[in-house]
Amino acid sequence: MRLKDRVAVVTAAAGAGIGQAVARRFAEEGAEVVVSDAHPRRAQEVAAQMAKDYGREVPAFAVDVTRKDQVEAMVHGAVERYGRIDILFNNAGINKLSPVWEMPDETWHLVLNVCLTGTFYVTRAVLPHMMRQGKGSIISMASIAGWAASDAGQAHYCASKAGVMAFTRAVAAECGKHGIRANAIAPGVIYNEFLDRIYPPDYFEARKKLALLGRLGEPREVADLACFLASDDSAYITGEVFCISGGSYVRG
Repeated sequence: MRLKDRVAVVTAAAGAGIGQAVARRFAEEGAEVVVSDAHPRRAQEVAAQMAKDYGREVPAFAVDVTRKDQVEAMVHGAVERYGRIDILFNNAGINKLSPVWEMPDETWHLVLNVCLTGTFYVTRAVLPHMMRQGKGSIISMASIAGWAASDAGQAHYCASKAGVMAFTRAVAAECGKHGIRANAIAPGVIYNEFLDRIYPPDYFEARKKLALLGRLGEPREVADLACFLASDDSAYITGEVFCISGGSYVRG
């Protein structure tokens, strides 16, 4: 129960991948979890199932992280309900493959707005409450794509995730004096079935071969790292980017 009596906000928490795994991991460790997702029905369904599984109410908010009004309404609702926010997990992201020379403006802006600007909006909304408390942990999802060049048609995604890394370090530098820690997680391919809509099958096989462990990652493995970063076990860690890629980043 490393997170007992703490309040955690998780964005994009109602999908099949990392967000829901993190929300559930936080709940297992005793946190009061606020579920948010851009899909209203899915957010409500996941929150209801979590409430049943963990024996306590789990509030759900429909939030498009590119909408400041929705972000601020969620943060206000969480604080109104619990009086505080101790943990923020920025998970909202999107990708839509396109080579640079064919990429429409709309695709570039969509990916940058969700992955990077959305992370900024939610972090900005949460920080005043953490500053008032004098404590907080912010964990944002980056990617090894923010470090390594990719020929898969995701220059916008690479740029956005590199931005998340830089943003995380800046938040850590600005907010450390307020007792707030900010870290990022940079995974390799963490498989869930939704990714089949984005990448071709041979992409996954190639990533398996690239990983030193010979397999793709699982959402629960990222959730375990997120739990560590949210807890006091990592009390002296801030401004860091943690790679979790099964060793694939070693090979580039």
